[in-house]
Amino acid sequence: MLVFAVSDKGGTGRSVTSSNIVYRTALNGRDVCYLDFDFGSPTAGTVFQIEKLVTGLPGTGLHSYLQGRTDNPFSVDVWAESEGDTLRRQPPGSGRLELYPGDRDGGEFSTSDDTVDRCADLFLSLEEQFDVVLVDLSAGRSYAVETVLAATAAQQLQHVTYRWLVFHRWTHQHIRAAHNLVFGDRGILSAGKAQDHDESELRRSIRFIRTAVVQPSSASLSGLRPEQLAWLENCNNSLQTLAGRLGLGRTSLLGSVPLEPLLQFREQLISDYDVRQRRTANQETIDAFKDLAAKLHDDRAWEAL
Repeated sequence: MLVFAVSDKGGTGRSVTSSNIVYRTALNGRDVCYLDFDFGSPTAGTVFQIEKLVTGLPGTGLHSYLQGRTDNPFSVDVWAESEGDTLRRQPPGSGRLELYPGDRDGGEFSTSDDTVDRCADLFLSLEEQFDVVLVDLSAGRSYAVETVLAATAAQQLQHVTYRWLVFHRWTHQHIRAAHNLVFGDRGILSAGKAQDHDESELRRSIRFIRTAVVQPSSASLSGLRPEQLAWLENCNNSLQTLAGRLGLGRTSLLGSVPLEPLLQFREQLISDYDVRQRRTANQETIDAFKDLAAKLHDDRAWEAL
């Protein structure tokens, strides 16, 4: 399965949430890999705590592969290479967890027929090796989005299941931005149709993920005054109405991630140890990541709307 993670804006938590989803998927025993297609800012090494990759890889990463400068993109075994104390060894029963980094200082680049062919070949090869291939795309209407839409329209990938995760923060501005990214001019649906995707099928492959969601009923807000809680409740209701009107409501929602204080200061994988022993993260956040990981493979969550 190919999974594409995208957002219209930066700062949505797209990369850190995607990383935690593949982490949880690997812990469940599935083989997964993470491709850093955020070409303008290839920093997935930071989340996986691999110091030599915090700003990408010099010369043999995904930029070099897609532009034909190397025949095989570099990959690392996260279990073996991570410097995070909870990632230094592969837990019993877990699956493979590999990272394909971008090039250091690679930057965005335009799509060509050769780029698309190499991208399609890479997807086909990895899809045969891994249960989940998650591709973290540059924010907005990027060349990365254009490239993967063209690649997944290729004949050799017609039999491959692909799914799109569209991330947005739980604000009016971000809801509108996510709507425009999918439904607007030159959005995913119109760009996919131009690449000969079936628009209805593409639409069925898209689900939204809300991030940094503040629930007025959360126990963590118990110290707020009644007037503050009432204001938050009104804001939440307004956001629910807007999301429903713009096509981002309950039936197109894969899940939500609560506001996690730890992730406001450091992008990282959150382990059970961070919750139970260190007590620096919240169980609700792990539960959200587990739920999203499970829904990737739950066909009921992707049935026609």
